[in-house]
Amino acid sequence: MKRFLPFLILPLFIITSCGSSKKASRQKETRTVSVKPRPTVENDDRIEGSKERLTTQTENIIKTALSYQGTRYRYGGMSKSGMDCSGLIYKSYTTHGVSVNRSSYEIAKQGVDINLKKVREGDLLFFATGKKSKRINHVGLVVDTKSEILFIHSTTSRGVLVSSLDEGYWKYAFIKAKRLL
Repeated sequence: MKRFLPFLILPLFIITSCGSSKKASRQKETRTVSVKPRPTVENDDRIEGSKERLTTQTENIIKTALSYQGTRYRYGGMSKSGMDCSGLIYKSYTTHGVSVNRSSYEIAKQGVDINLKKVREGDLLFFATGKKSKRINHVGLVVDTKSEILFIHSTTSRGVLVSSLDEGYWKYAFIKAKRLL
């Protein structure tokens, strides 16, 4: 029985890991997001700052996250060979010297809560994708806010991709936004 225990537990991790519980449609959607360089801002105000201000560090974090676009999903992964949602955030932030927790639930305890109307590039969006639980189990990094809020994340069905918060599933699963920088 002990030999079969890992095979019984593994599906539990996959079911409760990052990503949606909703089946992905067969239709492939491709989005291209470009990050334009912006001037570095001294003493950036973490809560009230305008959407026009973005630090070089934030730009670099976003560029790092976008470099993983198309990477397949892997529970606990943090490399080009496979990545989960919190691994993407962890790798993107720590590569540029920002300390961040490893799980989406723990990352949600860091930083400053912000109103969705004040979200800007580099902020984090947190979701509860479980059918019955409202516990945070998914995280995405905002990469664009010009016409809609676009965020990069890793899903079990499609890997690392950019999605819109306006998509019904993500709008319904959204819990809160946080700013770490």
